[in-house]
Amino acid sequence: MGASFLPLPAFLGVLLLSCITFCLLPEIALAKDTGLTRHYKFDIKLQNVTRLCRTKSIVTVNGRFPGPRIVAREGDRLLIKVVNHVQDNISIHWHGIRQLQSGWADGPAYVTQCPIQTGQSYVYNFTIVGQRGTLFWHAHISWLRSTLYGPIIILPRRNASYPFEKPHKGVPIIFGEWWNADPEAVISQALQTGGGPNVSDAYTINGLPGPLYNCSAKDTFKLKVKPNKTYLLRFINAALNDELFFSIANHTLTVVDVDAIYVKPFETKTLLITPGQTTNVLLKTKPNFPNATFLMTARPYVTGLGTFDNSTVAGILEYELPSGSPHSPLFITKLPLFKPTLPPLNDTSFAANFTSKLRSLASPQFPANVPQKVDRHFFFTVGLGSSPCDQNQTCQGPNGTKFSASFNNISFALPTTALLQAHFFGQSNGVYKPDFPITPIIPFNYTGTPPNNTLVSNGTKVVVLPFNTSVELVMQDTSILGAESHPLHLHGFNFFVVGQGFGNYDPNKDPAKFNLVDPIERNTVGVPSGGWVAIRFLADNPGVWLMHCHLEIHTSWGLKMAWVVLDGKLPNQKLPPPPADLPKC
Repeated sequence: MGASFLPLPAFLGVLLLSCITFCLLPEIALAKDTGLTRHYKFDIKLQNVTRLCRTKSIVTVNGRFPGPRIVAREGDRLLIKVVNHVQDNISIHWHGIRQLQSGWADGPAYVTQCPIQTGQSYVYNFTIVGQRGTLFWHAHISWLRSTLYGPIIILPRRNASYPFEKPHKGVPIIFGEWWNADPEAVISQALQTGGGPNVSDAYTINGLPGPLYNCSAKDTFKLKVKPNKTYLLRFINAALNDELFFSIANHTLTVVDVDAIYVKPFETKTLLITPGQTTNVLLKTKPNFPNATFLMTARPYVTGLGTFDNSTVAGILEYELPSGSPHSPLFITKLPLFKPTLPPLNDTSFAANFTSKLRSLASPQFPANVPQKVDRHFFFTVGLGSSPCDQNQTCQGPNGTKFSASFNNISFALPTTALLQAHFFGQSNGVYKPDFPITPIIPFNYTGTPPNNTLVSNGTKVVVLPFNTSVELVMQDTSILGAESHPLHLHGFNFFVVGQGFGNYDPNKDPAKFNLVDPIERNTVGVPSGGWVAIRFLADNPGVWLMHCHLEIHTSWGLKMAWVVLDGKLPNQKLPPPPADLPKC
């Protein structure tokens, strides 16, 4: 995308002086490092935070917003003690961590654990295996992840090198959303009325809304860089309900890693990143001091019919003055400021073109182990629907109903007992049923004229897989209540995106076009608006694993399901017993 010159308003000098600078610290662990085991403590506590000239009490980790970064190396073991000091029930998910034989530490409430209640604690204990790059942690109960989130930085093993130029420094850049209201009240009201939720009041970069929002000049993320250096920017989309475009004026980014998996590098002016995805890029700074500053902005990619936060978050890329420069810091505030040009809000063609460039490195050192044979084929429709309004109630959803969402027309109902405990102890009766439909119960023209009946079924249903089953899953968007892009996240596994397209998936023609050589490997993929995506994965991780849309409102409406992977025969193919401090319901 191009860049346009932005006249520098008189107040900008004050703005830049008051910006909050994000320190580019070397990526070293701040936790107590005992070799291969790293200890962290997360105290869940209330903290007063002011944004958009409003101060409110929010739920935080250690009083910080966003929360603290976790830094580890590939192969390290993490012991993270979470202590709940607030009235809300809490659970934390380590998004993208494989959790091999550590499913008790995955975190989604009522799936792998009961939540941590007030005054209680739980130690999440897991090892990072075969991953390096950027992931993140976030709350996984109701909408508490709106303020409970932070980066996970996974460095290569000691003495291992990157498959790209070693960066001068690295910095996490985490997108979020800010509500002036309490997000818990927002979702509670939406579920009660059956309508769409109130949208956020701002997007944030590292917790800061930036100069384009009212009263936010002092709350601006500033990235200070030196000329002729290479920086590793670690992007995370922790927003609740919005996919985002991002660009830095007059700079090119080189994508090198997504979801903690190395990719074939490619250059781009603009990133697209869905909630739940991470993207590492190299930023090569200009060879000399450029006598300018540069806005970096993000705004939503929108495909649905509902309301959304149509605003733009901005940070500032600022070059440090050369040593010995006669200029004072005030000089920088008077420099020209350039702004980037982002794609249109609904630019699905850009989205498709961007995702098509993503390819696994597929090198001898970092192979793409795509399942070449498939044991089980699944076809899931993905989309919105409706549920009947409760008796004697007026609802604000479609035609007086309540909004709902589903896979294969099954809207998932969370149990009151954790699924993993019910599975492990053989007590699934009355908790879940192993009869999730592998294809739509009633086929229809998925992206054509929608059926008259938009009602969904409700239930706690799972798919049961024997250990080491190779799975192919096609996820098909539907036009029921409008076609829409859905970022789907699978817990406990990475998967390979072997194919995608628009319209209805054709099982006779489309498989011939699958990429089984170097498809992108990741944990969260956008199902194209009005299209489909095909993924493959090997069920080599025993446990119960949630799959859900990472648009939080869709998850709240039931767009989730679970895979139960049975134990294998060998000791390292079995899920160990639960830890003694596992929270109880």
